[in-house]
Amino acid sequence: MKLLFPFIYERYLAKQIYSAFGFILFALVALFLFFDILSELGSVQGAYTLPLALLHVLLKAPSRMSEIIPIAALIGSIYVFAMLASQSEFTILRIAGVDVKRGLFALTKISLPLVVLTLIMSEWAGPYAEDKSEQVRMKALGSTYASQFKTGVWVKDRLRDEDGKGPVRPGVRYVNVGKVDKSNEIRNIRMYEFNDTFNLLSIRTAPSGQFDETGIWVLKDVTETRFKVTPQKDPLNPVFSAQTITIPTLTLKSEVTPQILSVLLISPEKMSIVSLGRFINHLRENKQNVQRHSIAFWKKVVYPFTIFVMLALALPFAYLKVRAGSVGIKVFGGIMLGMSFQLFNSLFSNVGLLSAWPTLLTALIPPLLYFLLALAALRWVSKA
Repeated sequence: MKLLFPFIYERYLAKQIYSAFGFILFALVALFLFFDILSELGSVQGAYTLPLALLHVLLKAPSRMSEIIPIAALIGSIYVFAMLASQSEFTILRIAGVDVKRGLFALTKISLPLVVLTLIMSEWAGPYAEDKSEQVRMKALGSTYASQFKTGVWVKDRLRDEDGKGPVRPGVRYVNVGKVDKSNEIRNIRMYEFNDTFNLLSIRTAPSGQFDETGIWVLKDVTETRFKVTPQKDPLNPVFSAQTITIPTLTLKSEVTPQILSVLLISPEKMSIVSLGRFINHLRENKQNVQRHSIAFWKKVVYPFTIFVMLALALPFAYLKVRAGSVGIKVFGGIMLGMSFQLFNSLFSNVGLLSAWPTLLTALIPPLLYFLLALAALRWVSKA
């Protein structure tokens, strides 16, 4: 504690902010989980009992925490600074030499543990608990990951030789998976292979397939129809032939892994930075649009550091006099400020997606604008 906060006023501010932050975070998470439980009651039936529904919701707590941490930091710090202002404690700190620069530097250090906490919740605990939560629900309901899709999951893959192996060659393979089980098993598989001139080469169907440890899909009871063009004198009147064969077991080398399939079943906003990075590389290799996932990636990278922006927004409340409003009014103002940031951040992401703006810029502009707002407010209140 003393290594990170060598000065007494820094330790005092950190203790007060962390205490208020912990209380508000617990209250907000409990409130959101309560509403989640109410919405989940309609799904309670059969093997999916009320205790399992409660477990399903509780496992979502880490993900909820990662979403709420910046808002809890803003409300908690506003409460602390409003209390310090009402008791003239911050006035004493200012007289002792704590100016705006020192205050921002102290808040930067205070935000570091909260940044680490956010990264742990969003990158490790959140995705892991979210996966376990879905497993609890789907196991009880007897459903699979793709049950919410009418036509299954579609993914683009690279084309290889006819036997499914060999080097990558010009063309493309489109894979449709009907269901994805939790044991790396896929069901109701369809594959459409095209050459570089977009002529259909083959159609494969298989009721099931398993992904082994060597990175190979093992498909069972495969029905394969291959199409060939017979050369003719008239190039505008080609003759096509089709041959259908049945293969008991087909080993297929593919870049489509269970991890990629599982990524397709969740929204980019709920994915970890590592998973987003891998999936973005996969999309780029297959020349697919990465705008939405790239925006989500940079928002994930920037999001933990918005905690410092929230603390900076709270600092001007310490300069307001007691007559400027009670502590409750200031806290209410902080709640509105936090909600406006979340709404503006989401709105700006959608606008950036529709307008195809640079993804890093789309993720950076909202926190930068609110940080400039905090600096402008500090400049105004420090001169008042």
